[in-house]
Amino acid sequence: MSMPVFVPARAKWSWLDQELDRCTRVQRVPSQICRSLVPRSPTLNPNCCRSRVMVALTQTTELVVGVDPHKHTHTAAIIVASTGGLLTDLTVSADPDGFESLMTTVQRYSGTRCWVIEGCGQWGRGLAAWLMARDETVREIDSPRRAARRMGKKDDTIDALRAAREAIGRNNLAEPRGLGDRQALAMLMSARRSAVQMTGDTERQLHAAAATCPEPLARRLRGLKTHRLVTLCAQWRPTGDNVTQSIAQTMRRMARRILELRAEAFAYKQRIEAWVRVCRPDLLDLVGVGPITAAQLLMTWSHRGRFRNEAAFAMLAGVAPLPASSGLITRHRLNRRGDRQLNAALHVVAIQRQRHDARTQAYFEKRRAEGKSDREIRRCLKRYIARDLFRVLEKTA
Repeated sequence: MSMPVFVPARAKWSWLDQELDRCTRVQRVPSQICRSLVPRSPTLNPNCCRSRVMVALTQTTELVVGVDPHKHTHTAAIIVASTGGLLTDLTVSADPDGFESLMTTVQRYSGTRCWVIEGCGQWGRGLAAWLMARDETVREIDSPRRAARRMGKKDDTIDALRAAREAIGRNNLAEPRGLGDRQALAMLMSARRSAVQMTGDTERQLHAAAATCPEPLARRLRGLKTHRLVTLCAQWRPTGDNVTQSIAQTMRRMARRILELRAEAFAYKQRIEAWVRVCRPDLLDLVGVGPITAAQLLMTWSHRGRFRNEAAFAMLAGVAPLPASSGLITRHRLNRRGDRQLNAALHVVAIQRQRHDARTQAYFEKRRAEGKSDREIRRCLKRYIARDLFRVLEKTA
């Protein structure tokens, strides 16, 4: 019989403000980034401590199946979790028949198993969904590190083997994001983002054309803002010589394309808002959270239990400063990694709360009095917002 694991009780510390690139000699909270000075009470939160227990694959499984997915084929490597020894590898087609063949090969080896897929949100999405529908344990891993040498080897089999062996040394591998409502939201968000980006590109092209077109056209467009420029060009009836007419017709098509893309993006936004109101209408009641921000939160969060705690959610969002301490010097540096779409959503919430929320405005005044810049204050605020939104997502899921 295995011995029970006892987690020592630890004080619940109060979270104060983040210090970025500041050298201080204060006590740190080991679980994450912000400073702490005074403990509140020594009461133990069992859920909090349980979430911080690190469990490696070698403690829970006997076989690890690393998968390097591609558009047409998936390559898998099966290893022993305790030693990392390779049992076999194979390449199958990226369709249900290939998945069945892969499962048949894996079932030849006895023991509990865990599937580790590199990028479940891309080419590995189909395999991950197929496995989870059959109650298999599936975890996601980012691209494994290649060998740090000039002649490092690279092929699909080596990548699958690296993914499996690297997963053994990690704790708390990520769960794949859910499907269903989240998948529909992700598709709508991707289509809207594409429409918005194409709108911006075409607007810049139209501005460039207005600055270089013949003088009979340029004199009517000089000094106009984007909205007025697009409206005027979309209504043009070209006259003049052949060159002027051709340029005017091209600019008219560009302006009409901008109007179509704007309408398309607005239609996607309405559909996204409808989905959010069906899935989680409570998010829209929060200050600074609109339908696009709420959809991004739902896409990243996915489902309850995917993140072990709010600190992990903040780290994925890129709002938790990274420890950069040495000896007696305690400092942190800015985190520029993580999900940048989620980081942008939190930034929008911070901006809106700074403009319209009285408590946030009071917080800004307080931190300005301490000598902080608005940029530093906003970084601290985004960390608080990440904690607040994560608790709302987990509480009412």
